[in-house]
Amino acid sequence: MTPDLELIHKPIHESFRAWAHGFPHTVAKWHFHPEYELHFIITSNGKFFIGDHIGSYGAGNLILTGPNLPHNWVSELPEGVVLPERDLVLQFSSDFIERCALLFPEMAPLKSLLGEAARGLQFPDALGLRLVPLMKELTTAQGLRRVELFTRLFGELCECRERRPLASVSYLAQAGRYMSSTINLVLAYIKQNITLDFCEQDVADVAEMNTLKFTRFFRKHTGTSFIQYVNQERIALACELLMNTDMKVTDICYRTGFNNLSNFNRQFLAHKQMSPSKFRSCLLMNMPEPSGDGHP
Repeated sequence: MTPDLELIHKPIHESFRAWAHGFPHTVAKWHFHPEYELHFIITSNGKFFIGDHIGSYGAGNLILTGPNLPHNWVSELPEGVVLPERDLVLQFSSDFIERCALLFPEMAPLKSLLGEAARGLQFPDALGLRLVPLMKELTTAQGLRRVELFTRLFGELCECRERRPLASVSYLAQAGRYMSSTINLVLAYIKQNITLDFCEQDVADVAEMNTLKFTRFFRKHTGTSFIQYVNQERIALACELLMNTDMKVTDICYRTGFNNLSNFNRQFLAHKQMSPSKFRSCLLMNMPEPSGDGHP
């Protein structure tokens, strides 16, 4: 089965993404992405798949995957059971690590560890259980505390000598097969052109399909329509710009690929249940007040 490309949205003001999710969830499938991923299992038992490796997992399962290495965790649960929080996930790019290593030569052991992660690395469950509190805090931490927790986590991983590679060496040589699959080319095209004016026929041409066939193909692989998917991606980008820039709402509208303000406002309201201006004002109301200079 060809893995799906997952598009990871990292906030502009953060260097890496740390989050938790339950089960079932849209990312709980056979997929890959260009980012490194550190993955903890909080609860459940089942099978995990890393490249061509299949293993059994339980609470404390701790795995580091390298860029574009397919992976998935399949819980063995009765039908209909929902887990509010099954996974803790930390994702970061190669570029982030390269820039850090240029500033801090002390990070050389981490670069070596990440090199091994190309095949996936499994750490002892006991270590995973010990590190879960750090990872949980990281999902909500702010500012320098995030950096401190990140370095503590990877300091522990670098010192662990019981880590073991998972996927076979021969599997890595075949990565181009799934990276060039049609759906992944389509999703990559959308991501690269999300701020531009394009239509479904343009993307159907990339997939070498007529529009009708492409419409069915896209819904089968993503569970949504082409228009809904593109609007969802554009609204996510608009939220980032509203949160982290002073751009006017009108400028954000056109910067995110919408061709008129009324449609942008309508789509934003449908996705966020509030207008772009209200979204920004709510953020401002929840921001901490600037601290004083310390003088009486």
